[in-house]
This record gives sequence, structure tokens and C-alpha cells, in this order.
Amino acid sequence: MNWSDQELIDGCKRRSKKHEEFFFKKYYGYVMGISLSYSKSRDLALEITNDSFMKCFDSFKKMDEAPSLKPWLRRITVNTAIDYYRKDKRLQNHLEADGETPVFDEVYAPDQLAFEDILKLLKQLPEDHQLVFNLYEVEGYSHREVADRLEITESSSRVYLTRAKSKLRQLVQLHMKEYAGR
Repeated sequence: MNWSDQELIDGCKRRSKKHEEFFFKKYYGYVMGISLSYSKSRDLALEITNDSFMKCFDSFKKMDEAPSLKPWLRRITVNTAIDYYRKDKRLQNHLEADGETPVFDEVYAPDQLAFEDILKLLKQLPEDHQLVFNLYEVEGYSHREVADRLEITESSSRVYLTRAKSKLRQLVQLHMKEYAGR
């Protein structure tokens, strides 16, 4: 079946199992991709994906107007990932930055680095660093917004981002050395 997004939304509002199944299949890859970038394991990403779809289906019946689907799905998925993060682990050892946070150059990812390689490198970061990096660099949240969402201070957000970038630089260099040695 080739339903439009509006037809899918209308069907999902009526809780039509066919429409929900088709919606799930159509957007599964998109939502799973976002979930993978916010989780350390495929199993956790799958949980986040499934919960995100459940939240979507529950939200459809409350909608008056159809949203722009991909940004709406992204927001729900990111918020679901944050909920999982909060539930699993409260940030420990909230670090307070004393004074100015040192400024580092942006992470340089050479053209030879595939998307999958970048995801693997991100997954090697501590969970709190990965989450702050994704929210700030990928989603475009400010440090204040990151701090509010994760219930940390703005200075902690800056410290985590700085450490994430520093660690990523090291990981990229290691990866490139291994790549050159092949």
C-alpha cells in the first residue's frame, strides 16, 4: 500500500493496526538511526525505537494538525533517549568548571571515515559525554538547554563537550593510524 503521510496519520489516529504497522515500517530506519546515535548498544537502541513509536501512536490521537513528520519523530526519539539516560543513570560526579572552559579546535573527521566508523567512535565515549556531544553538536541545543534537559549545570555541559571532543580527536587519530596500517 502506498499511503500518504496524512493518510497514515489519520489511520493511526483511529488506531488502525495496518496504518500503525505501515507507519512503523516506513520510519523504522530513520528512528533506529537516531536511537543508535544515542545508545551504547543495539538492544538499547531498539528499546528507545519501540518506545518512541509507542509515544508517537499515543500522540496522534491528540493532534489537530499533522506535524512535519521527520522533525517531530526526531524530537520524540531524542527525548525518549534522554528519558532512558535519566532513568538508567543520574550523572555522577557533576563536574563544575572553574573559570573559563578551554577552547579546542573542532573535531576533524577525514573523508576516509565512514558514518559507521564515526558512530563506533562516538560509542567509545563515556555515556554522559556522548549524550552532551549529540545534543549540542548534532541536535543544536545550547549548553543551557542541554543542562536543563539532563539536569546538570551549564558548566558541566561545557566540560563534558570539551572532553568528548578531546577524546574523539584521540580516537580519530588512532583509527586513522590503524586504517593507514592496513
